[in-house]
Amino acid sequence: MSNNDIFEMDSVTETEEMEGDNELGMIDEEVVYPEEFLPTYESIKEGTTVAKAELTEFNDKEDSLFFNDGVRRIDFILVYEDEDKKEFEKRHTFQRKKRRREYFEASLMKMGMELEATKSVIDEKLTFVKVHMPWDVLCTYAEVLHIKLPIQPNDLSSRPSPWRYLSCITKYFYPNEDLIRKEAEFFTAPFEKDRLDFFHVRDRDAFFTESMRSRMAYYILSRAPYEIRGSIKKFGITKLLDGGVYKAAYPLHDCRFNVKSKEEGCPNERFLLYQEWAHPKSFYKMQPLDLIRKYYGEKIGIYFAWLGFYTIMLALAAVVGLGCFIYGYKTQETSTWSKEVCDPEIGGKIVMCPQCDRECKYWRLNSTCEASKKLCIFDNFGTLVFAVFMSIWVTLFLEFWKRYQAELEYEWDTVAFLEQEEPPRPEYEAKCLYERKNPVTGVKEKVPYTACGRCVRVSIGIGTVLFWILLIVASIVAITVYRLAAFFAFSARLRAQDLKELEPLKEYVTPQMATSVTASLISFVVIMILNILYERVAIWITDFELPRTKTDYENSLTLKMFLFQFVNYYSSCFYIAFAKGKAVGYPGDPVYLLGKYRNEECDPGGCLIELTTQLSIIMGGKAIWNNIQEVLLPWVKNVIFRYCTRVASEKVIPRWEQDYQLQPVSKLGLFYEYLEMVIQFGFVTLFVASFPLAPVLALVNNLFEIRVDAWKITTQFRRVVPEKAQDIGAWQPILQGVAILAVATNAMIIAFTSDMIPRLVYYWSFSVYPYGKSSGHTMEGYINSSLSVFNTDDFSNFSMPIGKVPNMTTCRYRDFRFPPGHDRQYEYTMQYWHVIAAKMAFIIVVEHIVYLTKFILSYVIPDVPYAVKEQIKREKYLTQVILHETNLKLVSKRLKPVIDDALKVTDTSMAMDDLELGF
Repeated sequence: MSNNDIFEMDSVTETEEMEGDNELGMIDEEVVYPEEFLPTYESIKEGTTVAKAELTEFNDKEDSLFFNDGVRRIDFILVYEDEDKKEFEKRHTFQRKKRRREYFEASLMKMGMELEATKSVIDEKLTFVKVHMPWDVLCTYAEVLHIKLPIQPNDLSSRPSPWRYLSCITKYFYPNEDLIRKEAEFFTAPFEKDRLDFFHVRDRDAFFTESMRSRMAYYILSRAPYEIRGSIKKFGITKLLDGGVYKAAYPLHDCRFNVKSKEEGCPNERFLLYQEWAHPKSFYKMQPLDLIRKYYGEKIGIYFAWLGFYTIMLALAAVVGLGCFIYGYKTQETSTWSKEVCDPEIGGKIVMCPQCDRECKYWRLNSTCEASKKLCIFDNFGTLVFAVFMSIWVTLFLEFWKRYQAELEYEWDTVAFLEQEEPPRPEYEAKCLYERKNPVTGVKEKVPYTACGRCVRVSIGIGTVLFWILLIVASIVAITVYRLAAFFAFSARLRAQDLKELEPLKEYVTPQMATSVTASLISFVVIMILNILYERVAIWITDFELPRTKTDYENSLTLKMFLFQFVNYYSSCFYIAFAKGKAVGYPGDPVYLLGKYRNEECDPGGCLIELTTQLSIIMGGKAIWNNIQEVLLPWVKNVIFRYCTRVASEKVIPRWEQDYQLQPVSKLGLFYEYLEMVIQFGFVTLFVASFPLAPVLALVNNLFEIRVDAWKITTQFRRVVPEKAQDIGAWQPILQGVAILAVATNAMIIAFTSDMIPRLVYYWSFSVYPYGKSSGHTMEGYINSSLSVFNTDDFSNFSMPIGKVPNMTTCRYRDFRFPPGHDRQYEYTMQYWHVIAAKMAFIIVVEHIVYLTKFILSYVIPDVPYAVKEQIKREKYLTQVILHETNLKLVSKRLKPVIDDALKVTDTSMAMDDLELGF
């Protein structure tokens, strides 16, 4: 087969590919490409020579961050596999990849970037292309990306820290200042090439930081064309990676994480981050946020700042929650209603009605003694105080975070980041085939879809999300059916009198507990499976919607994923809290689900203990699963990769090849980290009234999470492409929404799930001794008051228990109904309506008090500290002065020739007048 035949086959294949696949193709007028300097697609097919990266030998400097000349810094690395090493029958595919790679590299070189290629030391098939951005290119794209750079040292005095008097103690909780020095503060302004003289340039090599250089390099790589056929342009490193043209693209770490670089002038920032941040021995130290931001970019820095702030605030909530738990644990033995349940003379003589039809048997109330004691730990008056405290805590957390975020925005030069024009995503630019008039500028611009097309895309996205949410609801219904069937089975087994081997467990294992634990485990497994499936669906929907900018893309994906995760994780908890045991009827007329399964009932103490069990299983299981995914899997993959690519010890492996052996960073970056923490935030706030230990578990998890994420990103992954970020994005309004919802959910849990309101109503209105002696305010007799009486002869044939206790004519059930023989038998008593009224009044009063407090706190606490406002004003003033002076000089420079000419004309005219006058 000749080369011409190969090209013909390839041409057909690529034509079909252009028509059917999802390549980056566009007709673009806004982005300027150097196609006039590049060969066309057809000329490449005919063998035209294009500019290529210079192929050099590795100079055995393993820590070098420069080209072989030791002068030009490496700003990015591209990795590809040599196609010539492949078998011949597949060569036409690799020829296409080779042409695209050559065209892409030629585009980069014509755009001003310098390339140098080096063969792999480990695998001769691999080639590493080193990318360098010269000074002029850096200046050009710094202006394009509105990168803010120093113009003058900060001359405003900073306020002294309130902890300065304790510095002799607090210094041990901060990174070593001898290793990580505090950087000088500058006023900054968006860079402009024409005003370079006004910027604080001490050293050109250090003026642009490594993260800035990597960000600019990635911007160019994302927009450099790799194929132009007529008016169709295809561009972007992303599609080349997806198509296998390149195997990897990443910026370099500056050194090994556990060994200092031997290169002169290397900052060794990765080594410092590992020693003072990611190493387990530094778990008690505050995070070096400025160095994190400098090395990884503002987006990574703001995540770790938020996570650290959240963890510090959790410490306060954990202390109060732990105190509430200890109070409940200490009072469980002295609780009046718990003692009545366990008392052989009270709970031991109360025979409860069966909780399912036919197979379930009568049971003694004191068989739930241990469960009622455990319930006292979580269902007490301390829980009410803690729920109100958490409603205030979440407001303080969000308000103080806004202030801290404002400080970081100023320090990290992201104050006006969102006000600047964010460049569109390459995927968006590639689909711009239609024109529309910009309503702001009035200029025609390219868009990827019409108004009707956008509606269709959004409608399909919304429909798909709703379908998956309904799928979750269906899974919850299935788990509910399992609960009913499992409760029936456990009741029949655990209550059986002939199973003597289970007798020791009857005191601890109840049908409700066994059903709750197994259903929670099944629910957790279903949640994990649906998460994996929906993750891909959400990404596909967001890609299909084609958001314009990366911020729009992330916000859209964030909303979809959170809505799904919210329903997925919390629906089972909402069911237990607000649905289970609320509509069960009474033994003579029970309520059935789907006309077959008798609805679940709660224990005599309520469903709160089941909600606590559900929360603990999901929170604990989620934390374990996430750590396995985030830590163990990358570590195992790296170990296997290093084992498979091991080389002789005498060989020196260069810096770029060491980084290639690490795991690639996910395209979504920190999305899953934020999602994990926000879901945890929901557990901590939405259901904290049922589980005061939730903040404690979250605090312990986050203390590990910070260091695990730090260790992972520093040691196991390639360096992240730095990105700008002003704040935590769409997660901020989500957190605010969860905080508002948390007030309502906790009030409703205390009112409807906890047994606190019925106890308070009994204490203040219906408290009497069992034999009718008035007692004032006491909790004695509450259990007897909360259980109604049912005549066993009133069972229907379908629900009549198989076994019947001799000489027993009545049984008890949890409700407030009139006894048999009464004129209104089995109808609700006045106590029932008192309890309902008290529950509604409690919800209204608590919600209004807490919401009013939240509003006052939000108003009193300013979002931006006063000192930061002063610094922002000072920086704007200096920027305006500099721009004004520069504009005056430019105007003067432009007008000088005109003024000189005018003066010459004037002088000539005056001379002529003098001559005419005879002087």
